[in-house]
Amino acid sequence: MRMKKFGYIVFAFSLLPAWGNSQSLTDSIFIMPDSVRPFTLENFYLLITKDHPVAKQAGLLNEFARQEIRLARGNFDPKIEIQYLTKMFDDTEYYNMVNGSLKFPSILPFDPSIGIEQNKGAYLNPERFISNQFDYQQFYAGVSLPLGRGLITDERRTALRQAELFRSMAGADQIKMINKLLLEAAKDYWQWYFSYYNYRLLNRGVVVANDIFKRVKINYELGEAAPVDTIQAQITLQQRLIEQQEAMLNFQNSGIQLSTYLWDSLNNPLTLDLQWIPVLQPDPRILDLQYREHLVEQARQNHPDLRKLSIKLQQLDVDKKLAVEFIKPKLDLSYYFLNQPFNPDWNPSFTTGNDYKFGLDFSFPILIRKERAKLAQAKLKINTTEFEKSLAERQIINDINATYNSLTNTLAVLGQQTRMVQNYERLLQAELLNLESGESDLFKINIQQEKVLQSQSKMIKLMTEVEKQKAILYWTAGMRNLSRD
Repeated sequence: MRMKKFGYIVFAFSLLPAWGNSQSLTDSIFIMPDSVRPFTLENFYLLITKDHPVAKQAGLLNEFARQEIRLARGNFDPKIEIQYLTKMFDDTEYYNMVNGSLKFPSILPFDPSIGIEQNKGAYLNPERFISNQFDYQQFYAGVSLPLGRGLITDERRTALRQAELFRSMAGADQIKMINKLLLEAAKDYWQWYFSYYNYRLLNRGVVVANDIFKRVKINYELGEAAPVDTIQAQITLQQRLIEQQEAMLNFQNSGIQLSTYLWDSLNNPLTLDLQWIPVLQPDPRILDLQYREHLVEQARQNHPDLRKLSIKLQQLDVDKKLAVEFIKPKLDLSYYFLNQPFNPDWNPSFTTGNDYKFGLDFSFPILIRKERAKLAQAKLKINTTEFEKSLAERQIINDINATYNSLTNTLAVLGQQTRMVQNYERLLQAELLNLESGESDLFKINIQQEKVLQSQSKMIKLMTEVEKQKAILYWTAGMRNLSRD
């Protein structure tokens, strides 16, 4: 009996160095080996935003918006127009008319143009008659100007302004796409973090269980331990090996999932090297209430959803201004100076008194029901979008506050869990001391060790949940969290 008690004392002292400083052992899980290199979340983000296909796809939105602006500006391109009409019948030239012009559509209300005409024929319309002194040619230059509808804005200028706003809208869409991508990437990164450190934890559990099994087996061979103790130690080792294998599988699969975000500049997928491991970089700003208010203010100003709604309001305001223009009567004025005859030395002498063409075009629907309906619809759309923006802003702020509350609660639970780990390790130390005095057995030691491992694994899980909630908090505020200034 004395030999058996002596064997337990030797066994207890063999375990005390492994569990004597419990807090340092927990911390040792997070100490990186020399054979690995840290792979931070910020580095992960930078790789994603640089070469990920979704990030490149989001970058195409800016190019698409640029082409929309180019398309709208095409309405203001100078235009060459040539019209040729002729009629021959019974060997008689009824008429032969050529009109070539160069028009300059302008961002301003007026459109200048210059041109040359050549009209001749036996039965030419008198209004098109040109003297034959210089081969029936006439040079003209003038401008058309809307004095009513179209003076403030028109379809061309509205289209250009809409295209410019579309570019801003595309920028907000780009931010939204990338933010969503980074959120999913952050979740997978922290899942990888948990899988890695949980594997390290269970790997250490295997080492301890194997050491216990070997020492119990030696004690059994020396007659200082019962056969059931050997079986119990072996079962514990087998359980630890199963848990280690499952943790290794989860670590490998989480690494594969993380590799889906890694691409090179040639759009080739990359594989995450095993030399890289995740690391945790604390962000002390999160617990600051003023920083939460900062996130709320940033969301009001820069959240992509709110930016899109603000831009949509600007687009609707542009539509409303165009609708207001159509309420006005149409009153278009045109005036062209004429040079007749055409001077072949290109020295035209314009006289405003006698040689000109003048036109006035007026129209106005009496009831203007269609125009008033379009204006009313534009105002209703603005009101609807304003309501939508107010609701979206309220929802975003509520989401920020709710996520912040969840984060602070999880941090509090993490603090409790950390203290619980310390207490479980103290209980294990006490149980080892009881074993030394013969008041405990291997079964109780295994129970306490199991509780320590479970509490440590849960602590690591809570650490990853905190980081996931941080990523959700930044995403809810419409931020990427790419810097820590």
